[in-house]
Amino acid sequence: MLAFVVGVSFVLGLLVGSFLNVVIHRVPRGESVVSPRSACPGCGTEIASRDNVPVVSWLALRARCRSCSEPISARYPLVELLTGVIFALVAARLGLDWALPAFLVFSAGLIALSVIDLDTYLLPKKVVYPTLFSTAALLLVAGAVTRDVRGLAEAAAGGLIAFVIFYAIHFASPKGMGFGDVRLSGVIGMALGWIELPLVGVGLFLAFVLATIVGVSLMVFGGKSRKDKVPFGPFLASGAMLALLVGDKVLELYERYFYFNG
Repeated sequence: MLAFVVGVSFVLGLLVGSFLNVVIHRVPRGESVVSPRSACPGCGTEIASRDNVPVVSWLALRARCRSCSEPISARYPLVELLTGVIFALVAARLGLDWALPAFLVFSAGLIALSVIDLDTYLLPKKVVYPTLFSTAALLLVAGAVTRDVRGLAEAAAGGLIAFVIFYAIHFASPKGMGFGDVRLSGVIGMALGWIELPLVGVGLFLAFVLATIVGVSLMVFGGKSRKDKVPFGPFLASGAMLALLVGDKVLELYERYFYFNG
């Protein structure tokens, strides 16, 4: 059964990834994600259904528009494939759980926000809030069905704790921490808190570790300075996903280290 859930989640992720490409392209431009149909940016021809199959169409068309041969960015299949893989990993982690839909929505939101932040240095409210409300609603359903009061309470606590911590950082250094990161931290804290409250700390800690490693690497090897902006959203998302997928192992290692060295 688990293999079936993982497989279905992978296929679903490919389809959702195709929609995320639309979100990533249109939301920063203030355009509707519902209409009009997707079209080639080169010739304006609407993309036919046969040319809109995730990953497969890009390969079949050899990364070019059928009408005008305009190159199609590799980002499109990469986002689709990434979403499929992430959905499969989340399904493998949670199994056939009532909370699985919430975490698939949560994962999709993180992917879209990460790519948008890399492009624009912004985390749009039009993506953050739907991710927050959809994830929260689905967790409420999961909590009601399973009567998991503990999960709901720790989700609320995790969201509040993360938001307060990041708000304090933003208040102390508005230029160093944008308010979009503050909003996103609350979403991440809520989701990780549902699994286990200590995972909130793991996710945020890993985000800062990853940001530090990449930041130092860019300064040493990429010619960047401390004044150059680096979007923090992708690190928040990466830390959250790592905490969700392997955070329990991190906590076990932490407890084991302090048990033997305490």
